[in-house]
Order: sequence, then C-alpha cells, then structure tokens
Amino acid sequence: MADASAECNIKVLCRFRPLNQSEIIRGDKFIPLFQGDDTVSIAVSCYFLTKTNLAVHEDKNRVPYVKGCTERFVSSPEEVMDVIDEGKANRHVAVTNMNEHSSRSHSIFLINIKQEHVETEQKLCGKLYLVDLAGSEKVSKTGAEGAVLDEAKNINKSLSSLGNVISALAEGTKTHVPYRDSKMTRILQDSLGGNCRTTMFICCSPSSYNDQETKSTLMFGQRAKTIRNTASVNLELTAEQWKKKYEKEKEKNRMMKETVQRLESELNRWMNGEATYRHAHREESSSSGLSRLPREDSSSSIVIRISEEERQKYEEEIRKLYKQLDDKDDEINQQSQLAEKLKEQMLDQEELLVSSRGDSEKVSSELGRLQMESDIAKAEVKEVLQALEELAVNYDEKSQQVEDKSLQNKLLAEELAKKMAHLMRIEAELSRLQEVSSHQRKRIAEVLNGLMRDLSEFSAIVGNKDIKLPMEITGAIEEEFTVARLYISKIKSEVKSMVKRCRQLENLQMECHRKMEETGRELSSCQLLISQHEAKIHSLTDYMQNIELKNRQLEDNYDSLSEELAKLHAQESMSEVTKGGDQADIEESADVKRALVQQMESHRETHHKQLGRLRDDINEKQKIIDDLTDRNHRLHLELERLRSDFDRLRSQEHHKTLQLEELTGGCSHQKQKISFLENNLDQLTKVHKQLVRDNADLRCELPKLEKRLRSTAERVRALEGALKEAKEGAMKDRRRYQQEVESIKDVMRAKNPLRRQHAAQIGNDTRTHTHRHKHKCMNTTQVGNTQVSHTPKHTQKGPFSGRCLSKIIRINPNNFTDLH
Repeated sequence: MADASAECNIKVLCRFRPLNQSEIIRGDKFIPLFQGDDTVSIAVSCYFLTKTNLAVHEDKNRVPYVKGCTERFVSSPEEVMDVIDEGKANRHVAVTNMNEHSSRSHSIFLINIKQEHVETEQKLCGKLYLVDLAGSEKVSKTGAEGAVLDEAKNINKSLSSLGNVISALAEGTKTHVPYRDSKMTRILQDSLGGNCRTTMFICCSPSSYNDQETKSTLMFGQRAKTIRNTASVNLELTAEQWKKKYEKEKEKNRMMKETVQRLESELNRWMNGEATYRHAHREESSSSGLSRLPREDSSSSIVIRISEEERQKYEEEIRKLYKQLDDKDDEINQQSQLAEKLKEQMLDQEELLVSSRGDSEKVSSELGRLQMESDIAKAEVKEVLQALEELAVNYDEKSQQVEDKSLQNKLLAEELAKKMAHLMRIEAELSRLQEVSSHQRKRIAEVLNGLMRDLSEFSAIVGNKDIKLPMEITGAIEEEFTVARLYISKIKSEVKSMVKRCRQLENLQMECHRKMEETGRELSSCQLLISQHEAKIHSLTDYMQNIELKNRQLEDNYDSLSEELAKLHAQESMSEVTKGGDQADIEESADVKRALVQQMESHRETHHKQLGRLRDDINEKQKIIDDLTDRNHRLHLELERLRSDFDRLRSQEHHKTLQLEELTGGCSHQKQKISFLENNLDQLTKVHKQLVRDNADLRCELPKLEKRLRSTAERVRALEGALKEAKEGAMKDRRRYQQEVESIKDVMRAKNPLRRQHAAQIGNDTRTHTHRHKHKCMNTTQVGNTQVSHTPKHTQKGPFSGRCLSKIIRINPNNFTDLH
C-alpha cells in the first residue's frame, strides 16, 4: 500500500425513467421537476457471470473473494462484453405487474487488473466491481406468486441487509457493521467504508402511484452519500523504493530527534528560571512599557501620590502576572509531559530504526538472491507463457475438432437412426418373406414327395416294361406339373412385389423426412408471422388509444367553447335588458360575438371533419384488426395441427432412439466384456512370462547350489572325523593325566608320611581344580547335526593348567584351526 490516501464520500446519481404506456393510460403524473443541470440520466445495464450457491471466503489479507466463481482472462473490451453477455444469459427475468423485464437476482461482475512496470518492476493492482441490484418489490403491487415470490423475498432480504450496513456506516457510532448478514454485503465490504471509490446509480419510478417506493429509494441514496471511504493506491514497492522510504523515514527520525533536543533544552532553561527567546522578548516589551512611566515622572520633580484606583489597577496587573505565571507553570508541565512522550516516541523510533536496519540488512542480503530467483522466474514465466500459448492454440484446435466430431457424430447418429429404422423394416419384411418362402417350400416339398412317391409306385408296378399310359393319367400329370410351374411363377411374382414394396417404403420414409423438415420450416415461419401480427396488433391498439385520447380532448374543447357561447348569450340578454352602456361597447361586444361565432363555426367544422376522418380510420383499422384476427385464428389452428404432427413425429423418433440405445447398450456391454477378458489375458501372459524368467534363473543357479552343497557335506564329514579324533585323544589324555596324578599322590605319601593329612587336602584341591579345569577347557560347538568340542585359551593359574592346554593343543592343532 502506498502512503498517499484520501477520504471520499460515496457518489450517488439518480435517474428517473419515463412513464410507460400503462402509467400514462392510468393517468399517473410525472413527479420530479428539476432545473438546469440538476438531473443526471445514466443509462447503464450491467449483467454479469454468476453461478449457484457459491461460498464467500477471505484471503490472507482479509479481502473477501468468491470460491468457485468463473474466471476469464480477457485482453480487449470486446472480450469483456462477451463475458458480460455470458453472465447475462445466467440471469432470470420474469414479468410482474410493475415491470415487464424484472431481474430476479442481483449480479456482481469483478474485473481484476494488475499492472507491472517492466523496467522498474513496480506493480499496481486494482479491482472494479460492477453491481446490478434488483429493485425492492411490494408483493401487493407486483402480484408475485410461487417461485417469483420466493425470489422477491430473497431480494428484499439482501437489500435489507445492505440497508443495515449503510445505516451502521452512516451513523458512525456503532462498533459492529453487519457485513456477514448477506453474501452480497460481504463481497462489497471494501466498497462500503473500505479502500475504494464508490459510485451508486439509483433508478426511481416517476409515477405518483409508486411515490412511497421512490421516497424510500431516494432516502437510501441519501444515507449512502454520508459514508466515507479511504481510498489508497494498491502499490507493491520494489527494493529501491523500500530503500528510498527507509532513507525518508531516517531523515524524519533525525528531524524529530533534533526537535526533541531543542524542546528539552528549552524546558531545562524554563526549569532553571532562564527566559527563552520568545518570553524574553515579551518581558522586554512589557518592561519597556512600564519603564516609560518613571521616565516621564522623573522629568518632573513633583512626587505624585498613588491613588486607590491606580493601586487597584496595579494589583490587578499583579494578579494577571501571577495568573500568567501559573499558566506558564501549567505550560511547563505540559511541555515536560510532551517531552516525556517525545522521549518515548524517540525510543520507539530508535527501536523501529534498529529493526528497520536489521530488516534492511536482511533485505539487502536477500536482494541478490531474489534478483537471481526473479531472473529464473522470469525465464520460467516466459516458458510457461509460451507453453500456455501453445496449449491455447492446441485447445482451440482440439475444441474445433471436438465440434466437428460432435457434428459428425450427430449426423452419423441421425444416419444410424435412419439406417436402423430401415433395417428394422427390412428385417420385418425379410422375416415375413422367410415365413412365406418356408411355407411355399414346405408345400413344394410335399408336392414333390407326392410325385416321387407316385412315380416310385408306378415304376414298381410297371417294372422294366414299356407301358403306354392312358391319356387321362398323362393329362393329370401334366396338369399337376402345370400347377407347380404356375405356383413357382406366383412365388417369383410375390418376391418381386415384396422388393417393390420395400423400395416404396424407403421412398415413403424419405418423403416423410422431407415433409417433416417442411413442417418445421412452416412452423418457424408461422411463429414469426404470429409474432409480427401480435406486434402489429399491439401498435394498432396503441394508435387506437391515442386516437381516443385525442377525441376526448376535442370533446372537452367543444364543451368549453359551448360554455363560453352560452355565457356570451347570457351577457347579451343581460345587456338588452339593462340597455346600459354606450354604443361603442355595444359595437365592440357585437364584434366580439361575431368573432366568437365564426371561431365556433370553424371549430365545429374542423371537429366534424376530424371526427369523420377518425371514424373512417377506426372503421378501416377495425376491418384490418378483424382480418388479422381471423388470419391469426387460422394460423393458430394450423400451428396446433403442425404441433400435433410434430409431437407425433417426435414420439416416433424417440421410440426409435430408445431402440437404438438398447442396441448400442448391448454392443457396449459386449465391448466391455471383451475388453475385460483382453485385460485378463494380458495379465496372465505377463505372469506366465515372469514365471518362465524365474524358472530360467533358478535353473542357472541350480548347479552352483549343488556344488556348494557338496562342498558343505565334505566339510561336515571332515569335521566329524576331526571331532572323533579329538574325543579319542582327549580320553587318552584324561586317563594318562589321572594315572600321573595317582602316581604323584603315591610318591608324595611315601616321601612325607608326617604331612599326609596336608597332602590329602592338597590332593582334594587338586582334584577339584582339575575337575573345574576340565569343564572349562572343553566347550561344545554345534555344526549341523554334529557336536564339535574345542578348547579356548585360559588365563586361569593352577599347577596343571598350562600342561593341560599344551597337551590338548599338541593333540591335533589342525582341528582347532578348522574349528576356529
């Protein structure tokens, strides 16, 4: 947001429409009377693109927007008008007693504009809301019913919410403004008391019949004029502009610091009793005024005694001075408070300056990165724009292709319907012909079987002899063959007639389609002719009403002239009775009378002529109206007949379409089934190929696994042999070790009989230690299904620990190497 902002009121312009024909006939009067430039007539009709039941949300800047609203990118005023026309098509218009083209909904059209300077990268953005409000309605006057009544309720409800918002903003005392009571007021939140410039056009009825609605509408506009909006420019500053703004704020802060220091120094002088420049100047002027008196008095050597009045005057001046002193003290206090406030503001400004310095450093550090990102983004945007242009071109081409394909599809569907109908008829004829042919074949087969049976019987009776048949039998056989030939020719003629009948049916179908098209064209031409006749009847009715109005005016003029003539006759009779006045007045009155009589005669003649012409015109127009009425009646009857024919043809076409849909539905079901089976077949093929590949891989790895298994079995056998040898060696060592222990014990008992008890104790300890060492020296390792014993290293100290370890290692060191 830029710094520059300005307050502005909502501009309200009023437009009074002219009286329509029904209001003129009713005799309503035109209410508004203005002079000069007081009237402003603006003819604006805005229609906008809308959707149904859209939600209103707010963005991160608390600006309301409509979620899901249709958005179009435009580049010219013609495209904007096209979008407005597209929105106009979505509005519902109904006929009421107050308006023939009554809008049944509000319309909001938003134009969002964003401008960026290429060189300075300065961005400006703005929104233009074009709002068309539906007018408030009184149900007793409009006569709304059903859906139109519900729409009138919603219109009045939203207008009431808008009036509440305008009232709350106009009063200025309410803290809460009910923007959320209606979607319309929430969308127009910025337009009502926000950051915008608002212009409102109100359209009023000039008829006296609608004076209450006109008054409430004008008061609505008057309240809206009191709302004040604060308009400011939506400007996104660049880094250079932020730097300039920072320098400006820095200079402003420096000037404020200087002002605070100057005020503090002045305050210190006040507190120390020193006079500032202004007050010292003031005291000098007052002292010069007072010092004038002693100089003048000193010029005379006479001592003057002060009177009571002068003393009071001096006391009054002293009181004024004391009062000024008190005022100065108050001013000093105020200045001290102001200085404290300025100090606080200065501290705040210093904090703000420190934060702004930090921000400026951050901004300067990020400026390069942002510049690089900006360049990259610009390149990406260019690429995206090029891609969008290509997509737009492709979209246009595809849309054109889709339209062509849809048109071709429609044509093909129509041809398919015709072909299917023709096919059904041919199938029906074919089935009938098949039945007839099968029946004929059966009869022919029966006749031939009978003939063959008779011939076989005859040949069996006659044998190989040449017998001359009687003439009667020969004639009967020839007669039967003749009947068979006639029957076959009859069947051929029937087949030809069936083919001819099929061709006639095809020609009849084409003739029906042609008649149907001609009927449609005649129907459209009849509708156009009816609309033209209705418009002509409406214009003739208006002309008749104008003629009747002129006739009434002429009759009123005739009545007024008759009254004036009667008054003149009465004045003449009065003058003859009184015989007063001079001859000049009599002559003047006679001249006036003759002039009035001549004028009356001329008016009467013109009136009779106009009445005759009007009667002739009325008779001619009545004849024309009667002719048009009869023609209209005939056209209506013809239209009803055409509509009935059209409905019948449409029902037939609908029936054929349903049959075609059933056939196409069956085809589509079969296609879906075939596609499902094809997909399953593809999946099974893929699974089979994967299994074949896995089998080949396993076959390749099988020799390696067999070789590894053989090596593992050989190693197990070697380990089992080593284990067996180790066990045997261990048993031998154990027996030898026990023998050595026993021999040592015997030697020790023989050498030292006195220490037998002590030796026995040593023997027990040795046995115990040997047993523990044996268990510690032997560990078992499970290899496959075989237990392998091995001896780890020991750090235990004993009389035989080293020997035991050396013996075990000495038994089979290769086995230990294998085990480890």
